[in-house]
Amino acid sequence: MVGYAFMGAAHSQAWRTVNRVYDLPARVRMSSICGRDPQKVAEAADRLGWDGWTTDWRKLVTSDEIDVVDICTPGDSHAEIALAALAAGKHVLCEKPLANTVDEARAMAAAAATARGAGVRSMCGFNYRRVPAVTMMRQLVAAGRLGQIRHVRATYLQDWIVDPQFPLVWRLQKDKAGSGALGDIGAHIIDFTQYVTGQRITGVSAITETFVKERPLPGGSSGLAAHVDGHGSADGHGPATGAVTVDDAAVFVARLDGGALATYEATRFATGRKNALRVEINGSLGSVVFDLERLNELEFLDGTQSATEQGFTRILVTEPEHPYLSAWWPPGHIIGYEHSFTHQMRDFVEAVATGADPQPSFEDALQVQLVLDAVARSAEQGSSWTVVDPELAPVAA
Repeated sequence: MVGYAFMGAAHSQAWRTVNRVYDLPARVRMSSICGRDPQKVAEAADRLGWDGWTTDWRKLVTSDEIDVVDICTPGDSHAEIALAALAAGKHVLCEKPLANTVDEARAMAAAAATARGAGVRSMCGFNYRRVPAVTMMRQLVAAGRLGQIRHVRATYLQDWIVDPQFPLVWRLQKDKAGSGALGDIGAHIIDFTQYVTGQRITGVSAITETFVKERPLPGGSSGLAAHVDGHGSADGHGPATGAVTVDDAAVFVARLDGGALATYEATRFATGRKNALRVEINGSLGSVVFDLERLNELEFLDGTQSATEQGFTRILVTEPEHPYLSAWWPPGHIIGYEHSFTHQMRDFVEAVATGADPQPSFEDALQVQLVLDAVARSAEQGSSWTVVDPELAPVAA
């Protein structure tokens, strides 16, 4: 695994757990973790359960002992690591968004298609697909329980950078992150809604905003819990600052290829909202709602019932018959955020071991990247209607 911070810890927990929960056709051995700082990566290896560590990711992709490379780094290194790993015959799991640019994502999807012909598998880590209630939501739509999908409403609200003194971490720098709230959390709700509805976004009209354009430079950690180091600027007047080069918020309307209208909002400035992802889908025969802060539940309305009996029903998604849950706890005993990553690793390991193609593929992730690109271009062009590029990278037979 390359990277050991927030996502590295989440992935490590899942790798440690997956074979203890599920009976899989292969067992995972956590061989080596990579990071730039020798002391920190050594500490992470010990804390997270890795056998060894290195500061050179190239050693991982060329090692005969390693079958899978898991990429948990900032987006500016996704393409380089993934392309090298695929070329070396390693199966690749890469965190979302797939890359920082469409060109990088196209190259990764093309390389994944070529590698697939040699039996090398790849997957992008959109973990919310693996929340059991979300998978069930997709099943309800696919079974026709909602009828013709007409409306999709998706919001992902956070507030961790509301304070203008929060430092200039890598997620606020375009050269490292690619975009701000749009790619960081907007990518999740784009993939989520396309996955659940089975429809792709075809066009968008968008607006983005950067509310705080200068921030103090960080000291120490550069993650979500970063802090200002207290050193003054060159002129001695307060901490040194740098420019925020990404969006703080993105809002857009969209059309889906099945005829639905959709609205999306992604922001890290929703004061009081910590990790509030909510999706509502309205169809001709019913509606369904998911709220990440109640991730074991769905709200479902069956519009075919008599008007005297209609109302949203709370479904507690904890039965062994529900997706992924047969290996966990008795009914009513809820699971949490970290379980979505364990389910992700289960599906990935099973696919690699059986020679199947795991989902979402790099081609699926490229399509999300094309939507992100259309949103950014629309916002730059005064919210003009912008068609999502339908051209995907060629897929090898």
